[in-house]
Amino acid sequence: MRTRLLAASLTALAAVSLAACSSSGSGSGSGSDKATAAAGSPTVAVATPSGAATADSTATAPTTPGTPAPSDPSAPGADGSTPAKPAPPADAGLPAKPDADLTGKVVAALNAIDPAIVGGKPDQAVEQARQQCQAMYQFPKDKAKLIELANQHFTSPDHPQGFGPDTAAKIDDALRATLCPPSR
Repeated sequence: MRTRLLAASLTALAAVSLAACSSSGSGSGSGSDKATAAAGSPTVAVATPSGAATADSTATAPTTPGTPAPSDPSAPGADGSTPAKPAPPADAGLPAKPDADLTGKVVAALNAIDPAIVGGKPDQAVEQARQQCQAMYQFPKDKAKLIELANQHFTSPDHPQGFGPDTAAKIDDALRATLCPPSR
């Protein structure tokens, strides 16, 4: 019963899609649609999402369950290729600028690891922390990459190459506990 309902729904969706495509044509009103309807092609009542039934003179073959509908954007193209996945926005994973309370927590967590990380520049440290959160979002399972990026984000005059892998791992843990949203 559910399979029949699914097949009927997909058929109705395809019919509505085809009707919408054919009605957005040249608009010349040639009457060929009327001639086709008068020539005896079956009229199908199609239920719209609002529950109202509309008449459609286009009959389509039902799709079999498990096969994508023709208008399905995730369906493979005629050449067998799949459409490209859209790229995430450039600010994906970048948390909003924290308020004073959260800024204090982030700075305190970084100072607890090593006061040289903040180095008397809390605004700069928080911005670096936000960038590291974005890296955590982009590479949630690549610990080596996150350590490398933490060493790039957090530097000081005494540590121009970063604070090392152990401190970078502690920075990542502190940011997960304070600023960064949970990973995907």
